[in-house]
Amino acid sequence: MGITKYFEEFELNEKRSTGGRTVTETDIVMHAGQSGDFFPHHMDEEWCKTQPFKKRIAHGTLIFTIAIGLTAHVINEVSMTYGYDRLRFIKPVFIGDTIKATVTISDKKEHKKPGYGLVTELVEVFNQSGELVMICEHVLLVHKKES
Repeated sequence: MGITKYFEEFELNEKRSTGGRTVTETDIVMHAGQSGDFFPHHMDEEWCKTQPFKKRIAHGTLIFTIAIGLTAHVINEVSMTYGYDRLRFIKPVFIGDTIKATVTISDKKEHKKPGYGLVTELVEVFNQSGELVMICEHVLLVHKKES
């Protein structure tokens, strides 16, 4: 869905939530092939049985990719991604887990480029049990309505 939302229109603590997405074995295998990360933590079920989690875990970069994709159901036509900060993987995500994200506007500030501001979204990702599994800050470069 496309929207037009200018820098001045963002409100601190404004929230939105995404739908859920179940992580599959296919997701993990495809991500390993695309990224080249075939570490046994993701690919070797038998080896994982000897490790603390006892089963394969999804790549952190896969969870990041899925989570940010979940937030993309709203596309602001007057903003673009400036970057991501403070990315942390809090808990492992396993095959069969369903994740969803909550996005909260956590900061707004001026940008050195005239006509733009920076909006920071706190992205929190939860599993089906409501446990926080990933967190990051998504920084947006947003056009100002009046420049």
